Amino acid sequence: MKTLVEQIEALITPSLTSMGFKLVQVKFMDGKRAQTLQIMAERPDGTINVDDCANISRQISAVLDVEDIMPAAYRLEVSSPGIDRPLVKIADYTAYLGHTAKIETLLPINGRKRFAGVLKAVEEYTVIITVDGQDHALPFADIQSAKLVLTDALIKAHQARQASASNTQENEGV
Repeated sequence: MKTLVEQIEALITPSLTSMGFKLVQVKFMDGKRAQTLQIMAERPDGTINVDDCANISRQISAVLDVEDIMPAAYRLEVSSPGIDRPLVKIADYTAYLGHTAKIETLLPINGRKRFAGVLKAVEEYTVIITVDGQDHALPFADIQSAKLVLTDALIKAHQARQASASNTQENEGV
């Protein structure tokens, strides 16, 4: 049986795709009055703006209202994954090789659950991270959470990606 997050992902992905976006992450966060359903999305080139978030929010709200799968009141929050984005899919790790990340595993690996270092490689379904000069092989299935660390190199890479996306849009007349 699919979890509620998996059901939501399956429901909203076609709408996001038809709008020209890809789903980064679906997450529930507990709030004082109601849970917050956080949707992170972006264009294939990694960009998204406030108007995009508003349009996505309207579309997702309509889909979730029609399907009526939410068990209780919730707040919908649509956002960019940000520069220090979460790493959710195996392709996320591959896309950010050479950058610094923080990873937490479900169970201890080599005596630890928290790893902060440089993403070195992805081999099949194993993420290799270098921490203090030592490589650690982390099975993807054992990773509980991961995100990029904000560094000068990551900021430069993000700015280059933004400039490239801007140039592409200008060339296409967008």
